[in-house]
Formats: sequence, structure tokens, C-alpha cells
Amino acid sequence: MFYDDEEEFDADDRLVKSTKGEYDVEENVLRPKTLDGYVGQSKVKENLNVYMNAAKARGEALEHVLLYGAPGLGKTTLAHIIANEMGGQLKMTSAPAIERSGDLAAILTNLNDGDVLFIDEIHRLNHSVEEILYSAMEDYALDIIVGKGPSARNIRFSLKRFTLIGATTRAGMIANPLRDRFGIICRLEMYTPAELQEIVLRSAKTLNISIAEDAANEVACRSRGTPRIANRLLKRVRDFATINGNSTVTVKDAKYALGRMEIDDLGLDEIDRALLRAMIEKFDGKPVGLETLAATINEDAGTIEDVYEPYLLQLGFIARTPRGRMILKGGYEHLGYKISEKQQLQLTLFDKD
Repeated sequence: MFYDDEEEFDADDRLVKSTKGEYDVEENVLRPKTLDGYVGQSKVKENLNVYMNAAKARGEALEHVLLYGAPGLGKTTLAHIIANEMGGQLKMTSAPAIERSGDLAAILTNLNDGDVLFIDEIHRLNHSVEEILYSAMEDYALDIIVGKGPSARNIRFSLKRFTLIGATTRAGMIANPLRDRFGIICRLEMYTPAELQEIVLRSAKTLNISIAEDAANEVACRSRGTPRIANRLLKRVRDFATINGNSTVTVKDAKYALGRMEIDDLGLDEIDRALLRAMIEKFDGKPVGLETLAATINEDAGTIEDVYEPYLLQLGFIARTPRGRMILKGGYEHLGYKISEKQQLQLTLFDKD
């Protein structure tokens, strides 16, 4: 199903009504409207700028775009920017919401020339829906089979020239025939503290929050390289500063608020630390399976794999091995654990592998 921020549709249209909460409104306000206002991802921005200007010079729709990377890096924001820069309307949906091929057909036939269709979590499209996308992306046509058995016939509908933007955190799970039909593939990287500080200062200005630069840097350094987390922490730090009667968020306010939220200097929270402690205390540094680790800390395995592991892997605190997850030297040091002889042996064996 799909929704448009500006319109509401009946259930008969198989389209979801738009519902906005305070969080959604703030997120839309914080999103930049142009590539110039988009912080970070310099290589992606430079290439997209070339592709979009070339498409506009030819008077064509932009080729289909696949955006992949960790959650919260700005894939949805880039979709908004592309639609705005190309002068088309943005239609948004997510793969799990498109349950039947008829749902996708309803969306595609309502697109106009130059419109942008954004499908989040595109790796979760079911097979029957995915097959309809093939001809839609390649030939701008929709093939529908009418009837059953010997009397069944194929009807082809022409579609307007649109741009599909697919977003995913798991590019490897997208079927090859679908992935090959994307003319532009962009990988989004984690942000540096300097880039995140710029984002925090920009968001603070947009939300009318007065914040000192060193406080913005403190928030940025604990944001796990992710703008979405940086904006969320900024709002919570603002709350603590407001209750303390401070009109400007100082570095002292930021450290106090982040401490209350149990977010340490590197951005690790209590779940991150519980995961590392379990690997040290309960498994003595030996490789452990994901499901076993999830059961040990009472957390969902998918959440560990998608939310917590990527940052711990980036920091070099854990490793994925054929025998399971394993904590590395950096993880011990961050928690202040002394490495035992047995644990040192495990690290030595890992280094040899």
C-alpha cells in the first residue's frame, strides 16, 4: 500500500491513509530539500548531481535508484531530495505493505510522468509482486493476466515514465533480476563526528534549539555515525536542559542527559554493553551463535543483527566467524576487562584464522 503526505485515499483504492504524528512532522521539517543542504555522503551526492542534471538535460526521468546502507543514514531523505530536484511528486510505500500484485498495479497506474516511487525495505517484496516490477521498470508497462485456464489472456497497460527508488539495509537479499534493473546503485556510509556535528547544529537551528558547539560535538560523538540517532539525542538533550532551566544546551547538559540515558562516550547503550559482557562472562570470549547470544541477553536476534552488530563491528569490538560471534580486544578494553589466558588464546586463534 502507499501513502501520499498531501492526500488521503479510501480503502477501496488499496492505499493507506496518511497519519502524521509529532515525530513525523519534526522529521519532515529536519529533512533538507536539496543536495546542497544534505550533509555527508559526498561521493553519492556528486554522482547523483551528475545523473540528475544529465536526465533533466535530456528531458527524461531519472533512471531507477537503489539506496542501501545501515538504518538512519538518510535513504528516505535522499528520495525526497531526488523527487524535489527532478520536479516530480514523491509516492512512498514499504515492501511489506504491498501484499498482492493488484496493490502494486494500483500504485503504478496512478503515477504521472516524472513521479518518484519510493519503496522502503525493498528486499522484502514477495515474489509475485516483484515480477510485476520487472516489466514496469524496464519497459514502463504493466502486464496483467485476466481470466484462468485456456481462456486466460494477457493485457498490457502502458505506464508513465517514473523513477523507482528502492531502499534497503540488506542489498544481498534482493533478487539479482531486480537488482540488475536499477541503473543507479548507491551505498551510504556511516557519518564522521564532524559531519554529525554539522547536522546537529543545523537541526538545532531548525527546531529553535540553542546549543553550544561543544555540546553539539558531544551529541555527535555518541550518535553511532547515524544522523537519525543524532537528531533523536538532540531532542532528548533539549528536554533535560529545559527541565534544568537552561535556555542554551551546554556540554554539561549534554553529558548529564546522555549519562541518564546510559549512552557512553562511544555511543554504546546498555544493550551493547550487555551483549559484550555476555560474550566475556558467560562464554569466556569463545565464539557464540547469534540465537544463543540473543536468548542470553533476552533480545531479538534480528534486532541484534540489524541494530547493534553493525556499529560494534565497525568499532572492531566484535567479529563474525564461521563458529559464531566473537569479542575482540577492543571490546574487553572498552568495558575495562582484563583478558585472561584462555581469552587471549581465543584471540590468538582468531588472528591466525
